[in-house]
Amino acid sequence: MEKVIIDGNNLTIEDVVHVVRDGYRVELNNIAEERVLHSRKIVEKYVNDEKVVYGITTGFGKFSDIVISKEDTEILQKNLIMSHSCGVGEPLPEEVVRAIMLLRVNALAKGFSGVSLETLKTLIEMLNKGVTPIIPEKGSLGASGDLAPLAHMVLVMIGKGEALYKGERMTGEKAMKEAGISPVVLSSKEGLALINGTQVMSAIGCLNVYYAKRLIKSADAVSSITLEALRGIIDAFDDRVQMVRPHRGQMITAKNIRKMCEGSTLITRQGEIRVQDAYTLRCIPQVHGAIRDAIEYAEEVLIREINSATDNPLIFPDDGEVISGGNFHGEPIALAMDFLGIAVSEIANISERRIERLVNYQLNDLPPFLTEKGGLNSGMMIAQYTAASLVSENKVLAHPASVDSIPSSANQEDHVSMGTIAARKAREIIENATRVIAIELMAALQAMEFRKGFKKGKGSQVIYDLVRKYVKPLEEDRELYIDINACFDIIKSGKVLEVLEKEGIILE
Repeated sequence: MEKVIIDGNNLTIEDVVHVVRDGYRVELNNIAEERVLHSRKIVEKYVNDEKVVYGITTGFGKFSDIVISKEDTEILQKNLIMSHSCGVGEPLPEEVVRAIMLLRVNALAKGFSGVSLETLKTLIEMLNKGVTPIIPEKGSLGASGDLAPLAHMVLVMIGKGEALYKGERMTGEKAMKEAGISPVVLSSKEGLALINGTQVMSAIGCLNVYYAKRLIKSADAVSSITLEALRGIIDAFDDRVQMVRPHRGQMITAKNIRKMCEGSTLITRQGEIRVQDAYTLRCIPQVHGAIRDAIEYAEEVLIREINSATDNPLIFPDDGEVISGGNFHGEPIALAMDFLGIAVSEIANISERRIERLVNYQLNDLPPFLTEKGGLNSGMMIAQYTAASLVSENKVLAHPASVDSIPSSANQEDHVSMGTIAARKAREIIENATRVIAIELMAALQAMEFRKGFKKGKGSQVIYDLVRKYVKPLEEDRELYIDINACFDIIKSGKVLEVLEKEGIILE
């Protein structure tokens, strides 16, 4: 079986996807184990010496000035988990929760958190055996980390809460028992180490980036079909145009469009039919390219974050010090996720305007709403309404979460990131944008039905053949939501990119 080796420093988004979606096993490497053991010895020394250290021998938040006795440290950690389990709303998707668990494993493996090796291995065992805690999606301020949702993860580790196991929702106690995993008894510092971090916002963020990267490639592919269907001008995608404004994403998008349109007789040159196209066609490289660059920025931030220690306090075994800091603050992720959400909303924004150019007979030479019997049939009229609705919703969702902050813990925690809200909003924007691209795909292929006698581009023909297995040409009105959903599944599953790659058309 394939596996991912955890060392705390080299986890990638691809690794995350392999574990949460492809079932790769997780293993801890020997060096990480040694670091964890070394760190734990420091915690135990502080407890035995009865030194006053935040989170180890004190309460939490505003209670940090209350000293906890050595005898009460286990009760303190258990109470922490139960009291912080205040999440509300629908459960996070299973793949997100598995990503949360993996990221927490990686952060703890760095050896700066002071958990016991047994506790860390229990979390790994839960991942490998498929015990997935039920984590409500709402309740995190994004500092001190994702306290409430992570507490729900730890509830299952101590035999409480709820979990999914083999497709069934059950108590955490039952899930652990059926999987053959012994619940842990948290000792000093361990509860805090498990919940004080940015792993929820980062887990959602990793999957956001994964889906956004696939979406922008798919958007390049679909927009090229629209370009052909509208007999667009290829000159604007000339490499020379991009080189004099060499943004990386712009150059990649233009290259992708040229690959897709290779061999097309639908594509025109400037001056043949018109001198220049509208912006939604001519400026695809500039818009899609900027979005691609934004996604790349978000990815860079996340890769740093998922290989960081975001606990508090941090244990530094080499010099035996424990330092209370603020690495749990989710501002880096909050800003990146807000930026990602804004960027991906633009995928939908420009796509909807291309849909309008496809269905509006005043803007093209095609039948109104892409139906031959207009009046009796509405064709794709309302599909554009749906796209417009999704775009408008994304404009609301794109309002930054990171600009807000509400003090908590009696004003001890007086500035928070709202990073998990930003990540959740970005996820919703990606979902909406994918549906808009699905509608564009459906409309662009329908427009192709009216371009008989022309040769499609190599890439367009491949996608046409794929989609027509699931969605037939629209000759009479029918329930279009079925077609939209089919196109959505084709795009989100990555089938569009897979069939292109099989034909040697590899989009970057």
